[in-house]
Amino acid sequence: MILITITLSLAIVTGFITWLIAHRWPRVDLTAPSLNEAKVRALAQSHRSFVRYWRSRVDPSVTTGLALTAAAAVVILGALSVFLILIMIHHNSGIARYDHRASLYGAHHATNLSTHVLKDLSQLGGALVIVPLAVIVAIVETRRLRSGSVVGFLTLCVAGQFLIANVTKSLVGRARPNFDRLSGFSSSSFPSGHAVAAAATFAAFALVISRRRAPAVRAVLAAVAVGLAVGVAITRVWLGVHWLTDVLAGLAMGWAWFALCSIAFGGPRLRFGQPVEVAEARVIESTRSTREFP
Repeated sequence: MILITITLSLAIVTGFITWLIAHRWPRVDLTAPSLNEAKVRALAQSHRSFVRYWRSRVDPSVTTGLALTAAAAVVILGALSVFLILIMIHHNSGIARYDHRASLYGAHHATNLSTHVLKDLSQLGGALVIVPLAVIVAIVETRRLRSGSVVGFLTLCVAGQFLIANVTKSLVGRARPNFDRLSGFSSSSFPSGHAVAAAATFAAFALVISRRRAPAVRAVLAAVAVGLAVGVAITRVWLGVHWLTDVLAGLAMGWAWFALCSIAFGGPRLRFGQPVEVAEARVIESTRSTREFP
């Protein structure tokens, strides 16, 4: 029971933190940042040299916009996280020092009940569950929203995460834990494919389902997506098929890939390329607002 309790506790706590963030800032939209004209004018007046530099560098016809810059930052952050975890693994330092402890803890406290429950929860990150769920969500939400972009977004997010996880596995080739393995497995250990799939896919489902719904509903959906992903990830450790660092890297990769896909589709807009159009419009707007301050 202790393994089930820890798993549910971690899922609930991370989900609650996500709910707090989503509830506190329900209108944050990194894909379409707004510019307050009064603030732009005030800043331009107090920083004339910066305005001249900005106007000499910005070309709305070729700029990729703030959204794609944010997307690149997300990818870099995700890659950096994975890289740092790999360094820790190589030197057996940092979080990697807890790999053996976590696996041994799961093996020593496993029971028939916990193994059965953890296996069922773990399958939520498997392809046999993820793919059918994606098809169902795509069909239902396409009919509700009357938008074909839902299919494109989910296809990119779901198919892409499988590709990224498998390519990384083949490149790293890390051996799996050699303790009691309580569930089936295939390929190498790093990263956890179930963690990648759960993080990216459930976040994608939450984004699609939350469109045109109240902020409170969106906050709950975000919390459920994060909680489920964390729950699936930790089961892989308790079942002895992944190291702790495998699932942490998997979560980082999955959420980074989701962020890139969602930004490319304009977040709640779900229109591919929309962030570029919005960002260019913002650049033009800001440039026009500062022209009177040469």
